Amino acid sequence: MTAEIVTGGGKSAPHVRAHPAGSAATAADFTLLPDLAVRPLGGSVIWANDEFFAEKENLINPGPAEYQPATFGHKGQVYDGWETRRHRGRPGDDFAIVRLGVPGVIRGVVVDTAWFKGNYPPAVSVAALEVADYPSAESIAARDDWETLIDHAPVAGDSRNPFAVASERRWTHVKLTMHPDGGVARLRVHGEGSPDPRLLGLGPLDLAALENGALVLDCSNRFYSSPNQLLYPGLARRMGDGWETARRRDDGNDWVRIRLAGPGLIRLAEIDTSYFLGNSPGAARLTGRTNDGTELELLPRTDLLPDTRHQFAIAPMAASVEEVRLDIYPDGGLARLRLFGELGG
Repeated sequence: MTAEIVTGGGKSAPHVRAHPAGSAATAADFTLLPDLAVRPLGGSVIWANDEFFAEKENLINPGPAEYQPATFGHKGQVYDGWETRRHRGRPGDDFAIVRLGVPGVIRGVVVDTAWFKGNYPPAVSVAALEVADYPSAESIAARDDWETLIDHAPVAGDSRNPFAVASERRWTHVKLTMHPDGGVARLRVHGEGSPDPRLLGLGPLDLAALENGALVLDCSNRFYSSPNQLLYPGLARRMGDGWETARRRDDGNDWVRIRLAGPGLIRLAEIDTSYFLGNSPGAARLTGRTNDGTELELLPRTDLLPDTRHQFAIAPMAASVEEVRLDIYPDGGLARLRLFGELGG
């Protein structure tokens, strides 16, 4: 995967990166993949054995953790993260369980201890579980068949601690354990979506949805925001919820390549420029790619309007496509891309 890293357009995190011993993620390339646990994708922190100082829900909030010094509540300094009380004779370790918003294959996790300097855990573990249907949080917390992805790894305070994961299994839940206690600001679970196979084929499908297994393979520019957000569920709520590129000063154009949920026939395309007013693309084009490398024009270069959900019927296709390239002219921002159709063909 090759793509430009964000170099501007957002506030830099105020803490340094750490690469713990034993981590294979020296460049943390897996962080270019979507965060399957983040709240806008539907993630939820369903259980924690303790959250005395700071609530567990902060673990999956989008964006970096924030901090205001000398901001005290009834239980002490207010932290934008999850923090447990000090162990005083309590046996065991503290843990929180996250239900992934998009179940899938996990390629790596980041345990971010931003702003936790004297109260971070010296080590963490991460385990995962695949669960069908919707059992209660209590029953999931009581299970003993969790599979360890990261085992008792040391972490640094006030740092992003990345760990690559070598597993091809599909997971629905992850458990973060602190040894023995302390605070973690954010938990990022990067990977590729993998839908419940029981639900596929039951009706029209968005072949470009992260939750159905689609994935951004590459893009020309991700200066302001990640192209993965194009494939998020629901409507964008603000400009920052989409994909926006830097201003081009040449004769080229920006583009993004997407691996679809599976080879399929696209019937309807939706290109959404909501919230992009003075920085929406002037036009867009869609090209499909079959499994033998043949390119099919799905949508010719077509003018776009600002702040508009455009819907375009796609002419009957000669073959199914497994990848789609979206070209925008010359640059700008999009909120969402939807490609409705059916698998197979």
